[in-house]
Amino acid sequence: MGSAIKADNLTKQFGKLRAVGNLTLDVPEGSIYAFLGPNGAGKTTTIKLLMNIIRPTEGSSSVLGVDSGKLAPDNWRQIGYVSENQKMPEWMTVDAFLKYCRPMYPNWDDDLCAKLLKRFDLPLNQKLSAMSRGMKVKAALLSSLAYRPRLLVLDEPFTGLDPLVRDEFIRGILELTESEHWTIFVSTHDIGEVEQLADWVGIIDRGELKLSEKLEVLQARFRKIEITSEMPMESLPEFHGHWLLPEHQGRVTTFIETQYECGKTESLIQPLFPNGAIAAKEMTLREIFVALAKTYTKNQGGKE
Repeated sequence: MGSAIKADNLTKQFGKLRAVGNLTLDVPEGSIYAFLGPNGAGKTTTIKLLMNIIRPTEGSSSVLGVDSGKLAPDNWRQIGYVSENQKMPEWMTVDAFLKYCRPMYPNWDDDLCAKLLKRFDLPLNQKLSAMSRGMKVKAALLSSLAYRPRLLVLDEPFTGLDPLVRDEFIRGILELTESEHWTIFVSTHDIGEVEQLADWVGIIDRGELKLSEKLEVLQARFRKIEITSEMPMESLPEFHGHWLLPEHQGRVTTFIETQYECGKTESLIQPLFPNGAIAAKEMTLREIFVALAKTYTKNQGGKE
């Protein structure tokens, strides 16, 4: 399997602010890659660098095998792009907007366009200016899908959308990607919305890519550990470096295990908590993200 997106030491400096620093990334073809991080983490800046909207201070990147700095119209016809700040010709009706887009893309699929119009329940004769944000996002998504791009880039697509529209949005993407084998790169801080969507996850914090791996691998190695001791403990023993966010109250101690192995993890815990009852609980992507974000904040300015 090849790479839909690659970045090598990608860096963007705005004066004294390093928005993205030494970011190295590999997004496999055919994956749905969730690019996660809090507001201001560098997600949008990274996408603008990948899409050649802004130029890097250092490093390089490629999209669909083409240097980002050399993306040409023929390459853009294989890339769909939907951004939360995307400007649209709001004086146009949906019908006029789609007819405006159609000639630009030789691969425009009228049957798929009609299917998406029905799927998203978009009114052809309504002006974009009179539509809700959710309807505008669906119109932008439709215009980016109807020409069957090899890569779909979504920058904070869920912002401001109500739960029903979010669900329609996600189900529409899943329905298409299951049959088309497209690559989707979705940047968001709405973790719960992408857990059912993504198979790969990258987390960026303060411009640095902290991890990038398959979602199933990430969730397999993270556990919330809860230990209930027979007697209250006055203090915690020294913890291993891959145990995060220890908390202690009376007889109960909790922490996050980032390298969980059934049996092995328990064997490391038992000598520290003699006669303690150990429970290892699976974690959602949101819980993992929150735990890591707290750790990054705690370690800010120090060695991680």
